[in-house]
Amino acid sequence: MSALSHRDEPVALPANRRLLVSHAGLKRGTLWLLGASSGFALIEPSPYEIVFLLTMFVFALTGLRLSQRLLPMALLLLLYNIGGVIALIPWMDEPPSVRFTAVSVYLMITAIFLAAIMAEDAVARIETLIRGCFIAAWCASIAGILGYFDIAGLGSVFTLNNRASGTFKDPNVLGPYLVVPLVFVLQHVLIGRHGLLKGVMLMSVPLVALLLTFSRGAWANFAASAALMVLLTFLTAPTASRRARIIGLTLVAALLMVMALLVALSFEQIRSVFEIRASLSQSYDIGETGRFGNQLRSIPMLLELPNGFGPLRFSFHFVEDPHNVYINAFASYGWIGGFAWLGVTAATCYVGWRLVFQRTPWQTHAVALWSVLFVTILQGLQIDTDHWRHFYLLLGLIWGLAALSPPRRPAQREPL
Repeated sequence: MSALSHRDEPVALPANRRLLVSHAGLKRGTLWLLGASSGFALIEPSPYEIVFLLTMFVFALTGLRLSQRLLPMALLLLLYNIGGVIALIPWMDEPPSVRFTAVSVYLMITAIFLAAIMAEDAVARIETLIRGCFIAAWCASIAGILGYFDIAGLGSVFTLNNRASGTFKDPNVLGPYLVVPLVFVLQHVLIGRHGLLKGVMLMSVPLVALLLTFSRGAWANFAASAALMVLLTFLTAPTASRRARIIGLTLVAALLMVMALLVALSFEQIRSVFEIRASLSQSYDIGETGRFGNQLRSIPMLLELPNGFGPLRFSFHFVEDPHNVYINAFASYGWIGGFAWLGVTAATCYVGWRLVFQRTPWQTHAVALWSVLFVTILQGLQIDTDHWRHFYLLLGLIWGLAALSPPRRPAQREPL
C-alpha cells in the first residue's frame, strides 16, 4: 500500500526544470504572437515590429547561436544593406529614403533571427508561427471582406481602389500574405492531418479575401505555390497510399475551388471587376512608358550609376516604382546591393531545392515553405517584394532548416 500511495503522489519537478518548461512555453507564446501580429500593417511601426522586439528579448535570455551554415545568407543580406546605406548618403535629408533603408536593415535582422531560432525545436516553432499567421490571415481576410462590401462603412478603411486590402495598405500585399497559411492547410489535408471538410472550412474565408484583392500576382502566386506544393508532396511521399490520397484529394480540391469561383462570379459586383483584372496586361503595363517599358529603359541608366538612383528614387525618373525587385535592388541599393540580392536569390534557390528532397523530420514543412518562397522569388519579376515581412519570414525559416540538415558524408573507401 505504501508503494501505491507513494506512486499516486504528484511528483514535484525540480525548480530548474519548472523554469525550463515555463521559459520554453514563453518562447512558443511569443512566436505565436509574432505570427498573429504579422497580418496587421496599416500603421507604422506595426504590431509585428513591437512583438518582434519582445520575441528577440525572450530568446536572448538564453542566448542565440548562429550556425556557420547561415553565414552566406547573413553576409549577403549585410552586403545588400551596406549597398543601401551607401546609396542613401546623398539623400540623408529625405525622411522616406532614410525610413526605407532602416526598414531594410530591420527586415534583414528578422530573417537572421528566425533562421537562428530553428537550431532548437524547429518543427514545433514553425507550426507555432504558422498557427499565429493563420489567425492573422483570418482577421485580415474578414476585414478585407467587410471593407469590400462596405459593411458598417469600413470600405474606406479596408479597401483600396475597390479592391480588398484588409489590414494591409495594399491588396497586392494582402493576397500573397494569405498564400502561406492557405498552402499549409491544403498540405495538411493532402497528408491526412486535416479532413477535407475541416480544410474547406479553414480555407474558405482567406480564399474569398484572396479573390477580392483582385491581384493577378496574388492569384498566380497561390495557384503556382499550391501546384508546386502538391507536386513536391507527391514526389516526396513515403508510401504509395499517400500518393494515391494526394492525387484524389487534389482533384476534389480543384473541383471545389472552381465551383466556388463560379459561385462568386455570379455576383455582378465581383464579376465586373474580375473581368477587368483577369486580363494578362493592363494599360499601365504596356508601351514605352508602361511598367515593363520603364524597367527596360532604366537598365542602361543603372549600368552607369554604381550607387543607383538612391532609395525610393526610381519613381522620380519614371513616375512610378519599378515593380521588379531585381531592378529595384540596383536602383535603390546600387551595384553592391543589386549583385548581393542576386547572390541571396541564387544561394536560397540552391539550399531550398536541396532541402525539400532530404529525408528529415521537417521535410513536409520545408516543402510548404519552399513552395511559397520559390514562387515569391519568381514573383519578384513583377512586383517589389523586398519589404514584404512574410518574405523574410520564409527566407529565415528555409535557411534555418537548411542549416539543420546534415551534410552528405562521402562514401568511405574500402581498406586496401
